[in-house]
Amino acid sequence: MIPEPAPVAEPPPPTPWVSYVVLGGSVLVFGADALFTQDQLKAALLLFGPAVAAGQWWRPLSMVFAHGNLIHLVFNMMAVLSLGRDVERGIGSFRFLIASIVGAMGSSFAVLVWNFDQPTLGASGMILAWAGALLPIANKAGRRQLGIWLVQVAVISLLPMVSGAGHLGGFLFGLPCGWVMRGRKTLFQTVAPMLVFVSAVLLYLAGSGRLRL
Repeated sequence: MIPEPAPVAEPPPPTPWVSYVVLGGSVLVFGADALFTQDQLKAALLLFGPAVAAGQWWRPLSMVFAHGNLIHLVFNMMAVLSLGRDVERGIGSFRFLIASIVGAMGSSFAVLVWNFDQPTLGASGMILAWAGALLPIANKAGRRQLGIWLVQVAVISLLPMVSGAGHLGGFLFGLPCGWVMRGRKTLFQTVAPMLVFVSAVLLYLAGSGRLRL
């Protein structure tokens, strides 16, 4: 008898550490506020145009870790564990991190342009950036499923107390990340600093009050 070759074990999937940082940071902020700081931490992290214009430039990124209530937190973290974790494993943590930073800045940019005086918080704008980055690189079936989800999000974005501007900004800033990902990995590594720089410049113009509607 000829012995059968031993089965080759598949390597474990890469750890989606960016998604886990978003998840862990959001839960920690929510828990700290509930147990110790009585929403003071959330108030220090959320996006608020006048505070950004006064020099608190951490807010456009830190707002992704702040959530209004338990339902808000649960729904966003479910999206992180489903969409975010799968996208990160598919494209790699570096490209996912760049898309997350660009998306968070794009979401904050849109809010500062259209709703400068409105406090805004949550990771949903960055989550929409992941969808925007995924759209150009997904196959036909994936784009169909993503399109159905985006239609649902668009309807939700029309509800009161939901930042439609933040959702739209994150999605639009995520799209060019996905377009660049369609090329070679070296292309994305070359273009990534430019994506971050352009997003940061636009965010600065909006946060300093130079771009407002």
